[in-house]
Amino acid sequence: MDHDAGVHVNEIDHPLAAERLAALRDESTPSSAFRRALHELSSFVVYEATRSLATESVEVTTPLTVTSGRRVAPQPLLVPVLRAGLGMLVAAQELLPDAPVGFIGVRRNEETLLPDAYMSTVPADLDGAPVVILDPMLATGGSLVYTCEQIADHNAGRLIVACILAAPEGLERVAEAGFDAEVHTASVDERLNEVGFIVPGLGDAGDRQFGIQ
Repeated sequence: MDHDAGVHVNEIDHPLAAERLAALRDESTPSSAFRRALHELSSFVVYEATRSLATESVEVTTPLTVTSGRRVAPQPLLVPVLRAGLGMLVAAQELLPDAPVGFIGVRRNEETLLPDAYMSTVPADLDGAPVVILDPMLATGGSLVYTCEQIADHNAGRLIVACILAAPEGLERVAEAGFDAEVHTASVDERLNEVGFIVPGLGDAGDRQFGIQ
């Protein structure tokens, strides 16, 4: 795992992940195929992001004997950042079917590029449980910093971020905010453009999922 400005960054290097990412980047990919590729790539990213979750021993009865196994404990809280994070939620729930879910709604103000929050269902006391934040695009970092602030105020444990793309500027902003967070992404892209979009990027992940032009 690499380290970038104090934030732990894991850039996933796998041919299957690269193939799905190429489909997401392609402007000709229709919404249906975009959602499918996002779902599949999200599975890869969340799989890597949860590699170091704590586990406990359980007894398992096989057809032949009794043996020991492992299960995730405590279960992390899954927090998709609305609306684009919804495209990663089902993949995360397939891997962590017993994990609770809290939602944070943030929209970007296109003039200030700052987050406008409109919703939060994060439990009042997380009792130190880890949190997996699902947000496809870590661009300016404003939405992620806001989300981390909300979660940290609820007695959270480890902050684990699963995203599809990250910009260096966004990673730097999260680091400057002082959060002890892990960021797992399919790619750290080149930069942000003048209106805060990731380059080369894939456009607006929410719009492309839901067929809005």
